[in-house]
Amino acid sequence: MSDRRSVYPAPVGASALLTIFAVLCLTVFALLSLSTVRANGRLSDRAAQAVNDYYAADCRAQEILARLRAGQKPEGVSRAGNICSYTCPISDSRTLVVEVAVDGSDFHILRWQAVSTQPWQAEEDLPVWDGEDK
Repeated sequence: MSDRRSVYPAPVGASALLTIFAVLCLTVFALLSLSTVRANGRLSDRAAQAVNDYYAADCRAQEILARLRAGQKPEGVSRAGNICSYTCPISDSRTLVVEVAVDGSDFHILRWQAVSTQPWQAEEDLPVWDGEDK
């Protein structure tokens, strides 16, 4: 007696389905990667623009401070006692606020801060489960 086992070849349909499924999965992953790259690109562009805007406002504030040290009173600078204060807009929603104490020929920076110009509003409703089924 011979030990011949009959080996049936795998059906052709199964390998075709497996190949189609693999190609479909790779296509979906490629599209997800592409959308992630585009979103990261937009985010990095916005971050770079925000940094450029901040440093442009910082440069304007430094120029005003240099004019104060030279003994001038630039436009937009208010003085209350020995404290000079001024603002430089960063964007539509942020401003650089500067306060400088003048003590003779000494200048001490009291505040150099980017602040939001948009009013903050707390959320009125926080959807928290109260422990009861509805």
